[in-house]
Amino acid sequence: MLRNKLSKEDPQKQESAKRHHFTFRINLIFFCTFFLFSILIVRLAVLQFVEGNQLKAEEADKDKMDTPIGPIRGNIYDRGGAPLAFTSSTQSLYFRMESDQNKDEVIAMAHQLEQIFVDLGTPSNKVLSAADIIKEMDVGYDLEKATTTSPSYSFVPRRIKSGLSEKEIAFILEHRDEMKWLEIMEESIRAYDTGPIAAQLIGYMRPFSVARETKSGLEYYKNKEITKGYLDTEDIGYDGIELMYQEELRGKNGMKTYPVNASQKIIGKVSVKAPEKGNNLYLTINKNVQEVAEQAIMEQLAAAKSAAARSSQYGYAPNARAGYAVAIEVETGKVVAMASMPDYDPNLWNGGIPTSEYNRIQPFINNGTITNAYPDYPAAELKNHPTSIVYVGSIIKPLSVLIGLQEGLFGVETRYNDTGEFSYGKDNNARLTNSDRASYGYINASDAIWHSSNTFMSAMVGYKLHQKYGAQSADIWESYLNKFGMGITTGSGLPRESAGMSEFKTNDKESMQSRMVFASWGQNEKYTTMQMAQYAATLATKGKKMKPLLVDKIETYEGQPVRTIEPEIMEETTFPKAYWDSVIKGMEKVSVQGFDGFPYPYARKTGTSTQSVGGKLIDNAVFIAYAPLDKPKLAIAVVVPEGGFGSRNAAPIARKIFDAYDQNYGLDGVPKGTKGVVVSP
Repeated sequence: MLRNKLSKEDPQKQESAKRHHFTFRINLIFFCTFFLFSILIVRLAVLQFVEGNQLKAEEADKDKMDTPIGPIRGNIYDRGGAPLAFTSSTQSLYFRMESDQNKDEVIAMAHQLEQIFVDLGTPSNKVLSAADIIKEMDVGYDLEKATTTSPSYSFVPRRIKSGLSEKEIAFILEHRDEMKWLEIMEESIRAYDTGPIAAQLIGYMRPFSVARETKSGLEYYKNKEITKGYLDTEDIGYDGIELMYQEELRGKNGMKTYPVNASQKIIGKVSVKAPEKGNNLYLTINKNVQEVAEQAIMEQLAAAKSAAARSSQYGYAPNARAGYAVAIEVETGKVVAMASMPDYDPNLWNGGIPTSEYNRIQPFINNGTITNAYPDYPAAELKNHPTSIVYVGSIIKPLSVLIGLQEGLFGVETRYNDTGEFSYGKDNNARLTNSDRASYGYINASDAIWHSSNTFMSAMVGYKLHQKYGAQSADIWESYLNKFGMGITTGSGLPRESAGMSEFKTNDKESMQSRMVFASWGQNEKYTTMQMAQYAATLATKGKKMKPLLVDKIETYEGQPVRTIEPEIMEETTFPKAYWDSVIKGMEKVSVQGFDGFPYPYARKTGTSTQSVGGKLIDNAVFIAYAPLDKPKLAIAVVVPEGGFGSRNAAPIARKIFDAYDQNYGLDGVPKGTKGVVVSP
């Protein structure tokens, strides 16, 4: 009643209130509209000025199709520039799998390609059948077995054929519209010196799709961070230098870009971003010296089976079918030769190696100078023959003497009565003898190396070291061996390098005393030829262990310097001069075959390591040497499993390597050269 009364009494105030509320609502609407328009304008500005380039790129991506181009791999040369592994260009045919492909159309195209390859391909090349082509396409069905499976991978081009002829290329490009899903790409293929030269050192290549497999691949390639950008179809290093320097050699992908319409059909010219070429490697090995090393091994293996050797008491080794040699420059650690024989042609891997051929070479694919490799025997017989890692034998004796002197077990002129036998153990019930049971009377440390006395090493080094250190004697022995490169990897960096087997540490079947006795003359430690070569070089430097170098320098593909690999001292151990003089004096007197007329004084030690294989005892020929004596330039180690005496079937190999080095570089610093031999810088 009161409100009605007031309303009737003040209509002017009522009208004013209504106008006020209307104005407020209008202002609120205008403000909201202005605010929304402001947001829209800001958003448009962001789209145009901030996100515009990105959106344009995304739009462009929808209108183009990218195909990666594999990188161009760098070449591998010897120290003087001779090509050992090199890249050549080829045109390859690829198939691109898509989700909407019709099976019948794909099979029809496979048959069409088969006919093209027959009519237009290079006659010397193997002709791919339609069934072969379907397998290479990896689309999930097999024409021969009439079966269907899932493809191995999707949306990655499959290489059907490399090395297309000009006629094949012209025909396919001319019929590109009707032969959809196919494209021709230029790519690089790997070729190796057909000698072959240093096959196991250089290594070989396999497709990345194989290398990254979960079960049988390599751990390196299973790391997705490392292999980002790798193509399943590209070949990558699988062993040796090819694997060790994979990233240096590989280069970077290129890209081929096609403009396409909504149906993914090419509607314009292709644009190509060329791949970046990998770097070139110059190895430390010399091709001439390497060839001599490999040939010398094979010649000695043949000589060991000859009628002349059979008439000899010591030279005959009918079961020797493998040999290994490493030559290292003493001052730099550069590996001049690394021979693992028998070898094989790494070009066999190109395009896929036949199973029968793989089975044939499988025992000696590995680099036997750094890891286990086998001789050329049928698979069923391999268990009856030693691998490339053998007992070091008597070549350990110079170090045994150094250890004995350093540990104060005897002096330089201490005399030991060598009766040809030594007894030890509880109640002296264990006995060992010198080779041929020879006795040398009263001898000192130097004489013990010269005569290769097992009894001296056993009584004066192994036995006494155990007396001094007891259960810790194996650790003490190991520490000295490590300083000279044995029992640990050499530092070369080569993949799969073995540290060898220090059986004096692990052979629980023998007492510690017995282990040390046998270790003192090399019958309780198995090491690689590379380790033995580093050991020989460390003897030559009087305790300075150098890192073995395999690459001398790295350059760009065009020849611009990237870096030079500098010599590196890994460890240095000092011994008194009198100790070294005693050891070197003994090594100078060791009798060997094959060094008649050698023009330089040299230090050497032979070895005949005995081991049980397949239920029988066999003798391995082992040899180390360095020259010249006064200023050592080159150290060499040679191992011939089942080769008998090192002086007979290992030393002659080393002599030929010394001569080859002398011709190319000069053991006195002056290259001698011979007619027909190229002297590398």
